[in-house]
Amino acid sequence: MALVRLQKFLADAGACSRRKGEAHILAGRVTVNGDVITRLGSKVDPDTDTVCINGQTVALSEGNIYVMLNKPAGVVSSCQHRGEPVVTDLVDLPQRLFPVGRLDKDSTGLLLLTSDGRIHHRLSHPSFDHEKEYDVTVERPIDNHALGLLEKGLPLSGVMTRPARVTRISKRRFRIVLMEGKNRQIRRMVKKVGNRVVRLHRIRVAGLKLGNLARGAWRYLRADERRQLLGQLGLK
Repeated sequence: MALVRLQKFLADAGACSRRKGEAHILAGRVTVNGDVITRLGSKVDPDTDTVCINGQTVALSEGNIYVMLNKPAGVVSSCQHRGEPVVTDLVDLPQRLFPVGRLDKDSTGLLLLTSDGRIHHRLSHPSFDHEKEYDVTVERPIDNHALGLLEKGLPLSGVMTRPARVTRISKRRFRIVLMEGKNRQIRRMVKKVGNRVVRLHRIRVAGLKLGNLARGAWRYLRADERRQLLGQLGLK
């Protein structure tokens, strides 16, 4: 097999995200064939090299796992968070999975968990233009002018949000389709137009739809959903 960057190998193996892998490398937690590696440009041969994080061997899986979860409120979108429940607690599988993207603790809805480290970068990076759709309920009636501002884009921390698609459902409820995922973006945008989010529920990521999956429940992606997702992301 061709040589690959060490942090990419760690992500593809499902050990961690690529960014977290870089942090592990810089902290001296990663070894290749027994040697500590601290240089981010280092490459490995997945077929012949033995890679470890904190002494635990990391290897590419024969087959990746893809799980859809309907995240309930009060659960953190992380693998570990001291003192609080995390999404991986809800998926009873022996394989190491990690969440793709995030929903804040108070938000609910579709969250993808997988052992395929390639997915996180492709779904999270704005250059790939993958849609995320949310059902939003706000505290007070929201007028058309405010919805228009959400659709056009608003400055957050000095950077304009990208144009979105907004559809009104009722006086206090609308759907919004984003092609980016800034930290607590929708809540901050709604605050900018003088309102407050009381319910934020994600119903779609790229071509994956939550459907009628019960809150707190999970399921494997169907074969057609896996093919569609990997195809949309340009992956085999």
